[in-house]
Amino acid sequence: MPRPAGGVRTADAIQEAAAELFYQHGYEATTLRQVAQKVGIQVGSLYNHISGKEDLLRSLMTGIMADLLAAQKAVANSHADVIDALRAAIDCHIRFHAQRAREVFIGNSELRSLSKKDRNKVVSQRDDYEQMFRDLIERADQEGRADVLDPRLQAYAIVAMGTHVASWYRPKGAMSLDEIVETYTVMALRQLGVAESEIREARAAS
Repeated sequence: MPRPAGGVRTADAIQEAAAELFYQHGYEATTLRQVAQKVGIQVGSLYNHISGKEDLLRSLMTGIMADLLAAQKAVANSHADVIDALRAAIDCHIRFHAQRAREVFIGNSELRSLSKKDRNKVVSQRDDYEQMFRDLIERADQEGRADVLDPRLQAYAIVAMGTHVASWYRPKGAMSLDEIVETYTVMALRQLGVAESEIREARAAS
């Protein structure tokens, strides 16, 4: 693969190459030599940016969770009404997992490849993310805006929706991303026991 103008690739290019290779071949089967070849540099030059292969995986996995947490906080905090906040959070969740499916796949399939310390960090990030949904669900229940059976399990169910979408969504599929997001959002609100009138109002306001 020819080098780009100037012969220098950034750390972002190395991360991009690693993500593509991890997605295509798996972490264990990918070598730093392959990463270097894809970027167009010598293997030794990688160490100007990383300490080793696990450094790449750790950065990818903690980075995707940091991006997801930041996006979720931004949309949830932008709505005072709890149903509007829930709708926005679910929308963000589904859309993010569809658009960042490659990184999501790596995050779900390669957790075991991290060291215990790094694995615990990613798990902690996931716990924080799930808690954001639980907080919104519990608030909706407390305000009498939803009929919640179990906040923890229902938060897990919403999280699982995003993971599922990431496994099959294709940009050129039969349904547009907006249609998919809308359908999953209505499904999630219904399983939370949100009144149909509330769902219609939230859809009209979106």
